[in-house]
Amino acid sequence: MFIRNAWYIGAWAHEVEQAPFARTIMNEPIVFFRDHAGKVGALEDRCCHRAAPLRFGQVVEGGLECGYHGMVFDGSGQCVKIPAQDKIPAKACVRHYAVVEKDEFIWIWMGDPELADESSIIDYPFHNDHERWPHKHAVYEIEASYKLMVDNLMDMTHVGYVHKSTIGGNPNVHVDAKTVVTPGDNGLKYVRWLLNSPPPATYSKVVEFKGNIDRWAEFEYIAPSSIIQWTGGIDVGKGAQENRDQDGVAIRVFHGLTPVTETSCLYFWAPAHGFRQDEPQITEALYREIDTAFKEDKRIVEAQQAMLLSTGEDRTVDLVSDAARIQMRRVMQRLEKESNPVD
Repeated sequence: MFIRNAWYIGAWAHEVEQAPFARTIMNEPIVFFRDHAGKVGALEDRCCHRAAPLRFGQVVEGGLECGYHGMVFDGSGQCVKIPAQDKIPAKACVRHYAVVEKDEFIWIWMGDPELADESSIIDYPFHNDHERWPHKHAVYEIEASYKLMVDNLMDMTHVGYVHKSTIGGNPNVHVDAKTVVTPGDNGLKYVRWLLNSPPPATYSKVVEFKGNIDRWAEFEYIAPSSIIQWTGGIDVGKGAQENRDQDGVAIRVFHGLTPVTETSCLYFWAPAHGFRQDEPQITEALYREIDTAFKEDKRIVEAQQAMLLSTGEDRTVDLVSDAARIQMRRVMQRLEKESNPVD
């Protein structure tokens, strides 16, 4: 069951050029393209004539031309040209999707187009501030449900075990962390403080600390599938809990999960660093470290998905440390019911 009446990331902005760019979202084949004015469009990847995929076409004056028989469709899905035919049948159209280009993302609305409110799209200004927050981004194809990936991100107790050699560090530090969970109408936020703890390997590679640090991890879940992360660490004794804007590590990460099928998804992520901003090698080094860590998540969550498909979820047990994940799932369940009402 999908939450359709919501905005999802369909692509990074740079992925969509004039050449058609195909993706599957929620089991639906979609083709993205830019018209000659640079405006992004998204259509069902199926010509209404003979069902040829539109991804084999090209962008021409007026819209996207089918590569099989030359019909042209504009961004609204309406056929505007049929070679050697003046009259265009009313049924000569394909489904179109509302799309918005914002903050380096291409957002797509998969539900009722009448409910597509652009003002509800997440603001993420850090992607537009390359001077203060240099960053690099990626997208993974994950062979697991987007829900399991959101579970993973809302469960920080795994970090010390899965990511010991990179962003994690000592597992006991994570288990003993002080955590505050704050629920909201459309998601929740939690903050974890790992006080007077050794810096993890990733932090030590980019900043020289005097010793132990006061470390934080703040995650905001915005339903159905976006997580905004702010994490970092400062030398002990500098009042990090009162003021995080000090010398040390400060990293912001956007995580966006987009369902491909019920058991696969796209994982869009981008780490930005608020320290040593004028050193491109730091941007690259941090990206490599986090790429390594997130591939560890990919490996374990894909294995988890395979096991759940084989054995089911009936024998899983919730723990106290699952508080944020459990509240997040409740929000998802409510939105699923609202998006898929039973007559």
